[in-house]
Amino acid sequence: MKPAFTFPGQGSQAVGMGKSLADNFAVSRDVFAEVDDALGQRLSQLMWEGPADELTLTANAQPALMAVSMAAIRALEAEAGLDLAKEAAFVAGHSLGEYSALAAARSLTLADTARLLRIRGDAMQKAVPVGQGAMAALIGLEFDAADAVAREAAQGDVCSAANDNGGGQVVISGSRAAVERALPIAQERGAKRAMLLPVSAPFHCALMQPAAEAMAEALAKVTISAPLAPLVANVTAQAETDPDAIRANLVKQVTGTVRWRECVAWMAGQGVESFYEVGAGKVLTGLVKRIASNGKGVAIGSADDVKAFVAARS
Repeated sequence: MKPAFTFPGQGSQAVGMGKSLADNFAVSRDVFAEVDDALGQRLSQLMWEGPADELTLTANAQPALMAVSMAAIRALEAEAGLDLAKEAAFVAGHSLGEYSALAAARSLTLADTARLLRIRGDAMQKAVPVGQGAMAALIGLEFDAADAVAREAAQGDVCSAANDNGGGQVVISGSRAAVERALPIAQERGAKRAMLLPVSAPFHCALMQPAAEAMAEALAKVTISAPLAPLVANVTAQAETDPDAIRANLVKQVTGTVRWRECVAWMAGQGVESFYEVGAGKVLTGLVKRIASNGKGVAIGSADDVKAFVAARS
């Protein structure tokens, strides 16, 4: 069975990411230059030199992570002759990584993707005043149990499951008071750990509705083509190739649950055994084994990783 190519989301950023790709591959340098031009910002300089707190800002982290993923996939195409149309069973991305997946599969242009992620980051940041929202990780509870904790803690406020990451790792999101109420409830229900996350906004919950409206407006203005390989969407955990459905799902994704466990399990159920994580970090690679017993994850985010991929094919 062909492999799946997956793309990481926010939290994988680190100062220096993508630098070895730019140093070694002209196609990767071109990606960073095009993203810089599209945003009118030296984002690549921020990525490689910091400061980390500025890189971590949602409006910077989202296009920056996409740029690293695209720099890596372009290097794989140039150096290894990778052809996603022929070689990928599916593409998928975690939250913002869904945009990286679409850019890699030529469904969105690189410049449009960079601008969309800047709009998305800004809109998500502005949707809720700083300090009023929160997110928390509940470790050791399966999704249904974590979802029940969130609903019990809501008490009229917003509190819901935001990310089902697999392996008993669920992130909840909502108003700060409700999320804080959820922590002791989760521990009473058997969570090994329940902790607030250092995020700047409560992503993937109903409080993000203003951001969803901003994305609906922005996405209506860009061309979305059928991807070279089917996209397994965060909100449906099913493969999709229709541009109109992809557009609608990207809007729903802003407030909806990232169903990553189900996405990986669905791909494994279709026969996928190898999952290549293209971009910064190894978060998704770590989750593969927890979700798919026969799954093998390989992270490709540096020049050495690209060279190893090339060597494995020769």
